[in-house]
Amino acid sequence: MTDASEATGRNSLGRTGSPLLVVFRLAIGLAQGTALWWLYRSAEAYSRLCDSTLPGACGPGPTWPATVPELFGPLALILVMIPVLLLAGAGRMRWPVLLAWALAATAFLALLGWHSVASRGAGEGLHPPFLTFPMPIFAATALFIGHHLVLPADMERRWIAAFPTYFDTAWKAGVQLALSIGFTGALWILLHLGAALFKVIGLDFLDTLITEEWFSIPVTTLTFATAVHLTDVRDGLIRGVRSVVLMLLSWLLLLMTVLAAGFLAALPFTGLSGLWDTGSATALVLSAAGVLIILINTAYQDGRADNLPPLILRITVRVAAVLLTPFIVIAFWGLALRIGQHGLTPDRIIAFACALIGAAYAAGYGFAALQPFWRKGADWMQPLEQTNVWTAVLEIAVILALFSPIADPDRLAVADQVGRLERGAVTPDKFDFTFLRFESGKAGEAALDRLKRSSKPDIAAKAREVGALKNRWAGRDLGRPERAPVFEIAPAGAALPSGFAGTVPASDERAECLQPGQCVAKPIDVNNDGAPEVLVAEQWRMVLWARDGSGKWTSVRRWTQLNCGPQRPRTDMRDALRGGTARTTPPKWPDLEVGGARLQNHDDLPDCEESDAALPPVR
Repeated sequence: MTDASEATGRNSLGRTGSPLLVVFRLAIGLAQGTALWWLYRSAEAYSRLCDSTLPGACGPGPTWPATVPELFGPLALILVMIPVLLLAGAGRMRWPVLLAWALAATAFLALLGWHSVASRGAGEGLHPPFLTFPMPIFAATALFIGHHLVLPADMERRWIAAFPTYFDTAWKAGVQLALSIGFTGALWILLHLGAALFKVIGLDFLDTLITEEWFSIPVTTLTFATAVHLTDVRDGLIRGVRSVVLMLLSWLLLLMTVLAAGFLAALPFTGLSGLWDTGSATALVLSAAGVLIILINTAYQDGRADNLPPLILRITVRVAAVLLTPFIVIAFWGLALRIGQHGLTPDRIIAFACALIGAAYAAGYGFAALQPFWRKGADWMQPLEQTNVWTAVLEIAVILALFSPIADPDRLAVADQVGRLERGAVTPDKFDFTFLRFESGKAGEAALDRLKRSSKPDIAAKAREVGALKNRWAGRDLGRPERAPVFEIAPAGAALPSGFAGTVPASDERAECLQPGQCVAKPIDVNNDGAPEVLVAEQWRMVLWARDGSGKWTSVRRWTQLNCGPQRPRTDMRDALRGGTARTTPPKWPDLEVGGARLQNHDDLPDCEESDAALPPVR
């Protein structure tokens, strides 16, 4: 922040080095640690007593507030994040504004935490802190963005501050947060080192002390608060570290832009099928777009003339800004294909929201990069500033919608999936009923109850069957659709025995082979009985399949490759099978027969130092 804004930002707590501010921050750290220890003790008592089979074991006392998940979840979220917000705002924001912002942020987190707990179904298994991933990550992101919209506005006494102030406060806070976490981690490394030193001379008091939660939790939060204050006092040091980080990252933009441009240039020749086959195309291209956005900002910085990057970086920023658009288009394309084939899921809804935010960045950055073509004398990439501010507001709104009743991904996904089932877009044997029972909260459970009364007998039967399960591990594949495994056959042109590669239940191990190249299968007669078995190789293991007495294919043996270190690097089992280098080796120890019962040897693992016997390859 500028000197003027620094002066404006001081509140009644005084300057950053004042004793009153030191006391306030240390009190916040100590209070946070005490409150988190109280929550931890409650969660521990809940897990010990409420999960037991003793009737009436779970009652009032040390288990509260864990006995009220709708209270415990929001409390955990608030007590982790709001003290950090107070530490960051103290000494910089006017105290009425800081108080109002803390109350608003508390209400925001309370809503997200309550909805996260209240929307979960009984079948999902509720354990402290009762919150569902990735909501806490998105909540922290929204809080960070919101804080660095409110702080600059208060510092400049206007609703929308100058972009340099936004940039300065946000990047300074990022560096400050990283250093504070590092300082806290270093303290614990030293404490463990000291405990080890005392322990070797027979004194274990420190080792015992640092394992006590009543000590470790408050010490951690108090240390973090101390680190925040120390880094705040040494403002020049933070600025110096930030400048070095920004300079280094800005030059990485050159490499990332070359890679992104090369990837897009290769697509017309390679096609998109390889990208779609990964099953994570949208996440991959959105991650690349996110990296480009961050690196573009490290080069642009606050947009002031004295921070103008070299010419090559200015050109790179323009190119990278334009490249964002095709990446976002590919993300939407991949999402559209997946949703068209398999419908909505919570992950796809969150990915769509991320792609929507990416589209806002791509539009604004693309406009900023191309503006000189129709507006001569325009400031270099200046529209990027407005894009960053308004997209930050959009991000908070999207996060609020996603993790509240407004656009709950579970509710939207359940409505879409059930709609596909009822209109015949997916047949009951291909429909994932366990998604409704265990993976989509109360919305899924309500939909499953409705399907139990369906007029279509096959749907109702499946719904009742899955609804009777007590937990996700009991018959965990019941109600999941059958799958057709994908095998690469070795050698090329060979044919697998009949019935091996057909559609199999989801519980069958072959159903895990879903991606091209993931599994290589080779027909082989291992026991020389004239009937072929099948070897299936994955990266580090191989499984032998054979028919049982009823003609059903079962896995009869599996081998896992030893990791013998650098002296004998591991070999990709798929490559070995493709090249025909698989071979049998005699067992070191035979099986044992005792009293007519045969005991099979499971410890026949060769030594890494043992040389390979010259045995003929399996054909």
